[in-house]
Amino acid sequence: MSYQEPQPDRPRRRGPQPPQQRGSGVGRIVGFSCLGVVGLVLVFAVGSAAVLGGEGDSARPGAEPAATASAATPDKAGATETAGRGTHKPAGQPVKIVATRTDFQGSALADGTDYTSVRITISNDGEAGIGVDPLYFSLTGTDGSRHPAELAVDENQIATVELAPGESVTGTVTGKGTFTPAYVTFVDGLLGATVRGDVVG
Repeated sequence: MSYQEPQPDRPRRRGPQPPQQRGSGVGRIVGFSCLGVVGLVLVFAVGSAAVLGGEGDSARPGAEPAATASAATPDKAGATETAGRGTHKPAGQPVKIVATRTDFQGSALADGTDYTSVRITISNDGEAGIGVDPLYFSLTGTDGSRHPAELAVDENQIATVELAPGESVTGTVTGKGTFTPAYVTFVDGLLGATVRGDVVG
């Protein structure tokens, strides 16, 4: 009787296997997009800290608080209000506003509603450019009511411009309704610094 060694199992031949599907990469794209957004936020935060950090004297212990642009009290180093000109400009502020009452001059987009306009001149007395846009302004009435700027209803509306150091621009800021304007407020669109000019005339 002959002894036969058992044959090793041979792999069975199978039909062609379908190729394995890789992920579509959507997860990777979403991941990189989120990473990009986080990176932009960090860059913006560092840049803002660097810009605001330049004014860091007020952060030192014992330092006097820095003057705010909306301060109403005159100070000896830099007048916050020029008599008869309606200007608030604390020392070191790069933006100066002169505001006077003016008649509303309706544009083709005015719908017949009552509006109140103020003629302003905004000047860049700083060392860097500043952006000016009608959306950066609002009017406050003598009764304390706040009126955001209405766009394109006055034909003399202030232009959207970038002011280089030493430049200025003049135009109107218009609020909806009939009211007596007390002051105009300019808020820098990037950093949120506020400058106020009293309305005279």
